[in-house]
Amino acid sequence: MGIDWGNQEEREKFWHSSSHVMAAAVKQLYPNTKFAIGPSIEEGFYYDFDVEKPFTPADLEKTEKRMLEIVKKKEKFERREVSKKEALKIFAGQPYKIELINELPDEKASVYTNGEFTDLCKGPHLASTEHIKAVKLLRTAGAYWRGDEHNKMLQRIYGITFPEQKMLEEWLHRKEEAERRNHIVLGKQLDLFSMQREAPGCVFIHPKGMVIWNELVNFWRQQHEKAGYVEVSTPLILKKELWLRSGHWDHYKESMYFTKIDDEDFAVKPMNCPGGILVYKTKRHSYRDLPIRMAELGTVHRHEKSGVLNGLFRVRKFTQDDAHIYCTEEQIEQEIVGIIGMIDHFYKTFGFPYHVELSTRPPNAMGGKETWDKAEAALQEALRKKGMQFKINPGEGAFYGPKIDFHIRDSLGRTWQCATIQLDFSMPEKFELQYVDKDDKPRRPVMLHRVVYGSMERFLGILIEHYGGAFPLWLSPMQAVVIAIADRHLDYAEKTAAKMRESGIRASVDGRQETVSAKVRDAQLEKINYILCVGDREQKEGTVAVRTREGKVEGAIKADEFIKRAQREISEKK
Repeated sequence: MGIDWGNQEEREKFWHSSSHVMAAAVKQLYPNTKFAIGPSIEEGFYYDFDVEKPFTPADLEKTEKRMLEIVKKKEKFERREVSKKEALKIFAGQPYKIELINELPDEKASVYTNGEFTDLCKGPHLASTEHIKAVKLLRTAGAYWRGDEHNKMLQRIYGITFPEQKMLEEWLHRKEEAERRNHIVLGKQLDLFSMQREAPGCVFIHPKGMVIWNELVNFWRQQHEKAGYVEVSTPLILKKELWLRSGHWDHYKESMYFTKIDDEDFAVKPMNCPGGILVYKTKRHSYRDLPIRMAELGTVHRHEKSGVLNGLFRVRKFTQDDAHIYCTEEQIEQEIVGIIGMIDHFYKTFGFPYHVELSTRPPNAMGGKETWDKAEAALQEALRKKGMQFKINPGEGAFYGPKIDFHIRDSLGRTWQCATIQLDFSMPEKFELQYVDKDDKPRRPVMLHRVVYGSMERFLGILIEHYGGAFPLWLSPMQAVVIAIADRHLDYAEKTAAKMRESGIRASVDGRQETVSAKVRDAQLEKINYILCVGDREQKEGTVAVRTREGKVEGAIKADEFIKRAQREISEKK
């Protein structure tokens, strides 16, 4: 194949080169086009064009066909450096390129040519178009030049390419499966949640969705209690002076909501940490008290533009499963190791493999370089002691400290950043946090910020798609339905379901005037784990005829035995 597809930089180079091929095809087919930019993205690439009329599906087909003709020519990507003056001549009549050239920091520009097409680009690119074997143009969209609504609306074409046709077919299959598992669609079908125009970016969780939510919370509380955490709750709205002190006013203001109460400025909290700090400060602490592991299921609000809102994945109001740990410098390593162990247990329970990334000091960092170096070294040492491989992301840390991020992989192979551990020397300094050490002198504690689920709403969305709505028994809103074959069996069905509910199993009865096959089909569409049919024989023998939602018929089993089996499955969280 010649391409290391497992290497992200290689994929980015491949897809960026493909965007040039697409632009070349558009230029051949629509010569009057003005060209903007064409980067690679997480999956594939896009290019923004200024065209006389919007692209149609037929235009995409023609462009895709022309791209395949271009790649067969095995055109080389040739780079050359030119002066700004020469670049302006090359791109005469291309206003977007000229704007970019005029903004270049020095007097040189790099251009890439493949065939008859030349583009302004810093690269890198493939050696030749011959590596591109499979092409699919996906869709068009409107896009303002430079993302500014005051600029002209351009036409964006999204596409994806691969070095083998088989890889494209597999990707298309995964996309089709992802559409089938779309959490917004399944959320409506299964009556889990809804989004309403009266509260954009906020989730309305329905009764069935709350069952899953509460199971997640119960599991979270059990694990935190075992690990020695205490739980707190802090206010939603706090005074401006708190956010000034924490640094959020300077570093995070654009994402916050504000209000006035009695002529004083307040902010709706975008994060839970300052409120937790105030709880810590309510009493005097000794070194014997540390570490203090303080957890909070805190609701936060962050301003997101309407264009990026996406079901449960991108919202304005959400709940974070936060925890803030106050410890000594000597305790940092053991606390991080403990958090990693907890996160590992959570993700194994849900069936998520994961990888780890360490993000370091960003440009807008709060605090000095020496403090950051110490914090970054502490995180790296803890990861090494745990024997974990990790990738370093320079400059991607939070403004108050470096962080370890956990990226889970779902059943479709997609990755999601959820859990994070952030080490913070700055916030304890800003709030003058103290504990009394062994020598009776005040010392500054270290603060660890961490989440496991991250956003509860987003994690719920990930789970819906990961399981395709077919939740494991412990999470299912309805775990069993008892179907009465005839009216004379309803009383037995009701008693059986009631016994299950008393035993902690979520069970209902379907006594509708429908055929058994229709009731079974409806239960499968609702993704109820177990479908239990009862008729004359079952009523006489105290059994239930068990069928799974996948259609596997297991036959008759004593109702009491089924209850014990279900209880085991729930407790083991299989």
